[in-house]
Amino acid sequence: MAVPKRKMSRSNTRSRRAQWKTTATTLTSCPRCASPKQPHMACASCGTYAGRHYPEAERSELQN
Repeated sequence: MAVPKRKMSRSNTRSRRAQWKTTATTLTSCPRCASPKQPHMACASCGTYAGRHYPEAERSELQN
């Protein structure tokens, strides 16, 4: 396994880490209820995906 010979300076470390960026979550509209949802996932408001209903995917504000 390769081991660095010298300590990497703070500026080199921070400039390398500056390239790590996040991207915004992609959202599409649900074909049934038109609420925003992530693609290839069940809708959190109505619980449907690919024409099927998944009750465990529904988000309820009453549950803790």
